[in-house]
Amino acid sequence: MSADQRTLITHDAAKTFIPLAQHFRALGYQVRPAAPDADAAEADRIAAHFACFYQTLKHPLRASLRFRAMRQRGIPVMTWNRDAPHYLNQPRWRLDLLERLRPFDLYATHSTIDGRHFGRHDIYLANAADTGRYGLADPVATLRRLRDSAQYRYDVSFFGSMDGDRYKEMRERQAFFTELGRRLGAQGIRFLFREAVGMGDAEQIELIHASRINLNFGAACDHGAAEASGLPERCFGIPACGGFLLCDKRRHARDDFTPGEDWAEFDGLDNCLAQIAYWMANFDAARDLAERCHAHVIEHHTYARRASQLLAALPARPGQDGEAR
Repeated sequence: MSADQRTLITHDAAKTFIPLAQHFRALGYQVRPAAPDADAAEADRIAAHFACFYQTLKHPLRASLRFRAMRQRGIPVMTWNRDAPHYLNQPRWRLDLLERLRPFDLYATHSTIDGRHFGRHDIYLANAADTGRYGLADPVATLRRLRDSAQYRYDVSFFGSMDGDRYKEMRERQAFFTELGRRLGAQGIRFLFREAVGMGDAEQIELIHASRINLNFGAACDHGAAEASGLPERCFGIPACGGFLLCDKRRHARDDFTPGEDWAEFDGLDNCLAQIAYWMANFDAARDLAERCHAHVIEHHTYARRASQLLAALPARPGQDGEAR
């Protein structure tokens, strides 16, 4: 990529692009909405178009024609899907059509469990920590404070969507935390499981820091899948805040972490209870792992890192004949 190709264009609906935009700018790129006339005139300066996967899925043929025109001007098209394999409950025929079209030059996804391919070049790309929201202003002081076992109000906590009566994707999570809460209460273990609706960032961080163990179980994108695969954003945000994360077993965890070194997981309700008992009885070991996980996330799993990874993974600029050159 030459020095004058320093513009990234995006679709207004590309919500996945929002946490990346500031980091692309920090790398020296101008970021602006896609504009057909301007794009045609400035094609030589445009590094790539960041498309919204789900907007493309709604209008696959129209989007494919638009992307083909961009490709003919030498503008590669990339996207990042963070809702596989549920795909926001989109109908299968749309997915099948988009897979046949493969309209993206670069398709990044947080889960490869279903083996679908929507791009000419596909990569696994996990979620990340938004350190602007969930970072530590003074990591040394905060991590030192979290070493004080007396400062915790809860032994176990979780915040997130749990309304299974309203959302079918949350029924398994709702049932899990209902039963887990019953068993923890019977053991006198202090816990708080609550909806995240209405919680600001500061309140979320306060709860993370007030909990010896922060849980993850389930994700909407897992609905209907045979096993949990991609890591939700909380799996990076909690460690970024210095919290101890205990996560349900997920296929891609080993692509991003090392169990026992910087990752703690459980497999099912009974094992979750056993893991909670173990980490409560081994507080110093839990904090050792939490600090290693924090350092690992800050080094490898931030949105700044993801912006660089996407740019590095971009294939060669397409030629005027529509093929890579």
